[in-house]
Amino acid sequence: MKILSVERFAEAALIERLRRVTMLKAPDVKIYDNAYISLEKIAVQYISPPQNYILRPELAKVRELKWALEEHNVDIFSLDGFVRLTFEDQDEPVDLLPPVVEESIEKDGSIHFIVNDGMHRVYMAMREWIVPQVVLVRGIPKDLPYYAFPVPGGWQSVEERDDLPPGYLKKWHRIANYHALYRNFNSSFSNVGGPRQPFRKS
Repeated sequence: MKILSVERFAEAALIERLRRVTMLKAPDVKIYDNAYISLEKIAVQYISPPQNYILRPELAKVRELKWALEEHNVDIFSLDGFVRLTFEDQDEPVDLLPPVVEESIEKDGSIHFIVNDGMHRVYMAMREWIVPQVVLVRGIPKDLPYYAFPVPGGWQSVEERDDLPPGYLKKWHRIANYHALYRNFNSSFSNVGGPRQPFRKS
């Protein structure tokens, strides 16, 4: 993985763009417009995973990305904003944000900081004994929660896998039409959560 250029954006630019992020199925709804958004260092044990697995090939690619960023003096665990990356053999730039973590208050009264984007990076931080910097979003509209529940048992219940067999339970969705709760980060950033050729399994 070769990074040709890195353009840095400060925390204020990150937050301003996050406030413009829309819902995937409702582009007129800005999910974070009135939320409390901050950059925080949060130990992984206080962050809740929403999915039951980590893919080893994706984890390896994120580690390669971390090493490639280090050649440009960028710490993947402490971006202090976001970066726009240009990769060799890729036409479009990729925006890399800190992992996005949303406060989720469940029906039993428990409060979770659930990973919306950046699951593999948060997991890698745990493997490397690092307290990662994340975007913490609080005060999300109650009718637009993250589309899956936090995993009971937390990170101890997340398994590393090489692939996913047919019928594997990835997440426990909140509603049948869970796509209606997707946040569209690409409405304000470039290639976030979308097709990322450098990260795809070959």
